[in-house]
Amino acid sequence: MNRVTMSKSAVAGPPSLSAFLVMARRAVVGFFRQPASWVFGGLFPLLITAVSASAFSRATDLPGFPDSRSFLQFLMAGTILQGVLFGSIEASTDLALDIENGFMDRLLASPVSRVSILISRLAGAAAYGAGVTLFYVAVFAMFDATVEGGIGGVLVMIVLMMTMAIGVGGYGAALGLRTGSVEAVGNSFPLIFILLFISSAFFPVQTMSGLYRRIAELNPITFVIDSVRHQVLVGFDLGEAAVGLLVAVLFATATITLALTQLRRRLADAS
Repeated sequence: MNRVTMSKSAVAGPPSLSAFLVMARRAVVGFFRQPASWVFGGLFPLLITAVSASAFSRATDLPGFPDSRSFLQFLMAGTILQGVLFGSIEASTDLALDIENGFMDRLLASPVSRVSILISRLAGAAAYGAGVTLFYVAVFAMFDATVEGGIGGVLVMIVLMMTMAIGVGGYGAALGLRTGSVEAVGNSFPLIFILLFISSAFFPVQTMSGLYRRIAELNPITFVIDSVRHQVLVGFDLGEAAVGLLVAVLFATATITLALTQLRRRLADAS
């Protein structure tokens, strides 16, 4: 069986669970063995939060500001998502690295499902999303910024953050498959930050006005942050969780579809 025929049959055939698990484990372990890939993404949001909480501590007195113990508690949702987004972009650079160093060609020459190659790479981002959520919840709790939703609220947050991590990882994977460049994937960091900045991450939309408010209200990230924030400030609520999860799933579906399209193009070019 030649390479082209094997590639087409592997795409059409059922994915191998064992191969998927091996590649997923490689993605998770490889990601966490490179602290430089996630330490900055994990600590940078905490630094921004510390400065913001100090400078805007009295913002909770503004008309329309949601009830919260402190501005720090209000920032928890945006801080967690910020850490997840930054870390997920770093996780997706590993796929581009596989292309640069030739490991991707070795995978394409094997009878493993092409879908598994892509999806397993997102396991690192998903694992990071769960880990960073728990880490931030613990850090914020030390400063009396707790999750009012309790264990149920934290579980909702983990699911939402894992889904968003997969979505961002899918976007990074699509970019990596398209360009084959680690640098190109890493340079998408500013775009993620802009999307976060024009959302409700740092201030509620009720306190905004004009075009900035309209953009923030339509920003998908706002829906996810508000869903997480409800679990933090109000309490466990499946209805609010469902809204955020729906947006996160749609986002992940769109980016994974884009990544699969780029994977098919790369396979076609290789044949």
